[in-house]
Amino acid sequence: MKKLLLGAAGLVALGLASPALAADLPMRTYSKEPAMIAAIYDWSGLYIGLNGGGGSSRKCWELANTPALGAIVPPIPEGCHNATGGTAGAQVGYRWQSGPVVFGLELQGNWANFKGSNTNLFLPAVRDQSRIDTFGLFTGQIGYSWNTVLVYAKGGAAVTGDHYATFAIPSGALTAKVSEARWGGTIGGGVEFSFAPDWSVAAEYDHLFMGTRNVNLITPAGVFSATERVRQDVDVATVRVNYRWGGPVIAKY
Repeated sequence: MKKLLLGAAGLVALGLASPALAADLPMRTYSKEPAMIAAIYDWSGLYIGLNGGGGSSRKCWELANTPALGAIVPPIPEGCHNATGGTAGAQVGYRWQSGPVVFGLELQGNWANFKGSNTNLFLPAVRDQSRIDTFGLFTGQIGYSWNTVLVYAKGGAAVTGDHYATFAIPSGALTAKVSEARWGGTIGGGVEFSFAPDWSVAAEYDHLFMGTRNVNLITPAGVFSATERVRQDVDVATVRVNYRWGGPVIAKY
């Protein structure tokens, strides 16, 4: 009986001590799973794409020399016109990204049909016509990205394939013509949006500063007709679709 009483007293003492012992134990801590880092689009890499749109070339003609009059100083103004039309082409380039800043180099080549004419102000029986059938851009880029959105500016060299001709009024007979590759400069910019890991679409505007050049018109018989001093600027707006070899940075835990 005495042993039973001692055993019962021990169990009661252990029960009373248990809450105190539990209070001295450290609290169990819980750790959250690490947050997922959002994927950040990387614009770096080689890309190739197609573009299409329209443009306008502003041309002003001045008569600088003829066989009959010789050199004309200052040249005689003959009027201006806008040569307008469509364009389509392709581009290839490479971009590097450092933080949100994007740098790049690009080569673009386009077919075009920018065509226009005006009645010659000095010789009203003559119509002056111009056409651009090709142009190319060799540019550097700098831009700022907000993940899948890129805003960029570009600048560099430009070349246009120009054709000039004069026609008799009212017969429409060709009286003289000449073609040339004209070099100048360009600046522009655009906004590009990536709609898939390697695909993007952009809207771009470019202005071409093609300067003033003397061109020698030749008759269909191969005889010198006149020297025309032609001033030219070109504006082009295009929509572009690019495919890039690369992809976004994949988020990890």
